[in-house]
Amino acid sequence: MEQAHPHVAVLIPAAGTGSRLGGRPKQFRRLGEESLLGRAVRLFDEHPRTTSIIVAVPRDDVSRVERELAALTASKLYDIVPGGENRQASVEAALHAAPQDADIVLVHDAARPFLPSTLIDEVMDAALEHGAAAPALAVSDTLRRAEGNIFGATVSRDGLHLMQTPQGAQREILDNAFRAARRDGIVATDEVALLERTGVTVRLVQGSAVNFKVTTPEDWELALAVWHHLVTAA
Repeated sequence: MEQAHPHVAVLIPAAGTGSRLGGRPKQFRRLGEESLLGRAVRLFDEHPRTTSIIVAVPRDDVSRVERELAALTASKLYDIVPGGENRQASVEAALHAAPQDADIVLVHDAARPFLPSTLIDEVMDAALEHGAAAPALAVSDTLRRAEGNIFGATVSRDGLHLMQTPQGAQREILDNAFRAARRDGIVATDEVALLERTGVTVRLVQGSAVNFKVTTPEDWELALAVWHHLVTAA
């Protein structure tokens, strides 16, 4: 598929509880004046090649999020929909709400607030050329099994990668993957798993260390430090 100006829809699932971080759901935590969700929306709204943004949030928060995101005056914000009971259900709800003429669909975690614009381009280009793509980082640390507090065998890290988002695919390919998962009762943690089980080869794009996901209290402290560095360097 080669088009001068493909329609790129961005889905941002943000309906989780963030239980590992504790307190307020992480997507609504604020870095300065902006929530993680608001920051994610703005990143894609300002990207020159994205076309529409669909956000999935907890059902009880839809009205509040509509008011919050209205303040961003994000021209590409297409819809805010109630999410589902897990990430996959939230992505599927957002996918159903996306414009039918979307050529490429990108799915990005709201809890990855420092996504480089260049990484969006690289995933988009790979998905356009190959059908599907996702960023990942090769594992660099030693991996070792353990039982309780006793170490066991070392695990080879050859070929192992840490997955990131945005994960992207051509619209029809992603639609087929979600239909197959729903038919077969499959629940996966990311789009790559759903795409691969339908026979799709997903192209690996080199990820970025700054594109980390805020999951634990330590991640949140790191996010605050990175944000402070960005603010003071501006």
